[in-house]
Parts: sequence; C-alpha cells; structure tokens
Amino acid sequence: MKLKTQLNNFPFSPNKIPFFYGWIILFASTVGVLASAPGQTTGVSTFTDYLIDAIGISRTQLSTAYMVGTIGSSLVLTWAGKMYDKYGARWVGMIVAVALAFILILLSQSDRIINFFVSDINSGFYIGFAVAVLMILFFMLRFSGQGVLTMVSRNMLMKWFVARRGFVNGISAIFVALGFSVAPLTFDMLIQGTSWRMAWLLMAAFIGIFFVLFVFLFFRDNPEDLDMIPDGEKHANKEHDVIIKPFKQFTLSEAKKTMSFWLFSIPLAMYALYITGFTFHLVSIFENAGLSREKALAVFIPVSVISVALSLGGGWVSDRIKLKYLLYLIFIGEILALVCLANLNGGIFYFGFILGNGIASGLYNVLMAVTWPRFYGRENLGRITGFVMSLIVFASALGPMLLSFSFLKTENYSIGFYVLALIILAALFLAYKADNPQDNYTNVQDFS
Repeated sequence: MKLKTQLNNFPFSPNKIPFFYGWIILFASTVGVLASAPGQTTGVSTFTDYLIDAIGISRTQLSTAYMVGTIGSSLVLTWAGKMYDKYGARWVGMIVAVALAFILILLSQSDRIINFFVSDINSGFYIGFAVAVLMILFFMLRFSGQGVLTMVSRNMLMKWFVARRGFVNGISAIFVALGFSVAPLTFDMLIQGTSWRMAWLLMAAFIGIFFVLFVFLFFRDNPEDLDMIPDGEKHANKEHDVIIKPFKQFTLSEAKKTMSFWLFSIPLAMYALYITGFTFHLVSIFENAGLSREKALAVFIPVSVISVALSLGGGWVSDRIKLKYLLYLIFIGEILALVCLANLNGGIFYFGFILGNGIASGLYNVLMAVTWPRFYGRENLGRITGFVMSLIVFASALGPMLLSFSFLKTENYSIGFYVLALIILAALFLAYKADNPQDNYTNVQDFS
C-alpha cells in the first residue's frame, strides 16, 4: 500500500459517515489555509517593527532578507507540489505543520540566535550576519506557511468537488478572508497582551500540537482513494461528466505552453506582489499619507467584506461562466487599488482602494483555486499549482523591496504603485485570449 493511502480509514472510515465527507474536507481545508496565517505577509507584518528594534537593522535590510528568503522558497515549491502528488495532503500537511511550528520558535528567538554568534552589534560583521540569518528564517517561514500549507489545503478541496468546485471554494473563502482580515489585529492584541516573542511561541504551540493532530484526523487527499467520487454523487449531466474526467490531463510542461496558463498566473502573481509590499510597509504607507496606524490596521475589515461577497458570488458564478470574464474583473480591481494607493488619502482614494482591493482579493481566491483543475485536470494538480505558487511567492518577494526602493528614491510609494498598475494594464489587453485549453479537446463549451 502506498504511503499516500496508508491509514486512510484510521481512526475512522470517511466513507461510512452518514453524509458526504467532502463537507468535512471543506472545513478542514479552510482551517488549513487559516493556519498558514503566521507565514503569510499579513501575519509577518505585525512583527516587522519589533524585529527591527530587537535585532537593530533597518527596514530596507529587513525587506532585503524577506525578499531573498521568499524568493528562495519559491524555487522549491514546484518540488513541493511533486511531493504532494506523490504523498498526498494528509502526510505532507502534517510534515509542513511541524516545520511551520519549528520556524516560529526560531523566529521568536531570532535576536538571541544572532547575538549568540555575534554579540557586538557595532561590529561590521553584525549586520551582514543578522540579515543572513533572517534570510534563512524567512525562507523556511514562507516555504512552509505561505507556500506548501496553503497549496495542500486548497488542492485537497478542489479534488473533492468538481461540479460544485466554485461554490465550495467561495464558502471557504468567506472564512479565510474574515480570518486573514482580523489576523493583524489579533496578532497585535496577542503581542500587546504578552510580547512579540511569546506571541510567536504560542502560535508555534498551537500549530505544532493541535493543528498537526487536526490534519491527521481530517485531511484526506482525494475521494477515489476511499471508494467515493467528487461531489458525492454521479452526474447525469454530460457537461459535468466532461469536467470530472477532462479529455486532456495536462502535464506541467504542457500547461506552461498554453497562453491561458500565463494570463491567469499574471494577476495572481501581481496581486501577491502589491499586497505583500503594501502589507509589509502598511503603517509606513499610511503614515506617509498622513493617516494613523489604527486607520491602517482597520482597512482589512471593509476589504474583507467585499472580498467575501466576491469570493462567494464569484465562486458560484465560476461554475456557470467562462473564467476569463472573472479575469477581466480582477485586472480592473487591481488597477483601481494601485492607482488609489498611489494617491492615498482619507477620502475617496481610501475607499477606492478598499473597493479595488476587495475585488482583487475576492477573485484571487476564486481563480487561484478553480482555474487549474478545470483547465488542466487533477492528475498533475500538485505540480501545476506548485509552479503557480512558486510564481506567486517569487512575485510576493519583490513587493516589499520595490516599495522600499520607491520610498528611498522619492520619499513616497506612488511611483512603485504606478509601475505595477501599468504592467497589469498591459496584461489586461491580452486577457481576451485566456480561453480554456480543454476547448481544443472537447466540444463542450458551457463550463470553459
């Protein structure tokens, strides 16, 4: 028996519960994505000022370490996707959860680790060594949290549903958006109630003990391994049968040869780039615009309301229309958000950013999940989404440094936001070519 399917019926048999196990997978997948929050920029950003003060480095130096560590993690995510295809969500999920807990412990002691090896903070060697240590720590954090745990959780859900794929992803996205929107405030309250060091230790304990057990109990890779089928029912509808068993199961190399692959990857990567840079420099961006820290932290809640609505509505609609129509909308949302950030104030541009980013965030959740299995099949889903995640993580690494460079040269962030808006505008003009590659192998068009 393959390791991927070992203990699938322990401590209980999913196919013997009185309802379709996919609904438990929906819950488990959502918890899995939420558990990645400490490894997401929204989680890291709350700790950046404390790291700068504790270690004694500049914001640019911290941004550099974050960028290099994140880029490094992106280079191995395709390999992680291959491991996911081989070993499944349950075992990979447990391993990466342990790794995430371990790195949170190391981050909580990062200043002490650096000082253990180089105690003289005034020495010329100190800054270089501190940045190098942070590069390694951020590499591990971004690989385990933002990268693998997110990929595993989302892919698992997409394997258990096909006809309702967009709908269940929308349900999951509601709780993910709400969770991520309150994460900065929650983490900040945890820090204020204890310390930045203890906050990371408490997160590590929760993930390393309770979440690992949760993954073992509830994660299962796909329904076929348990003598079940996606959605828990047979589909008499011919169109649904085509989607459940696509005519063409693309390999990663074949997927990369299609224009649609890149046209859908671009907005996902660009969203990750600008939202990571924005979140990383959140307080500084708002202070530069004359707005308070409280105003900065509060922006996530109204964004999440729009994001939730678009995630659920977009997920439901995605089961019924061509995905390239949603591609147009995410491009427009990103352009609106970036132009408003470049002119940020307490009035119309503040609310314009909330609207644009809410649209982009909501549709990111939809397109990141439903595009790849619909366009390229489920057989090599780990490899394909692993590569897409590597692009997204690589792009996210550039965000903080790009905005740091913009601020360093011009004393504001506007130039950086305008450059990104122009890149997205150029991609928008090509979006009409983003058709489903399955159309070349089947006459069914309704679910393209």
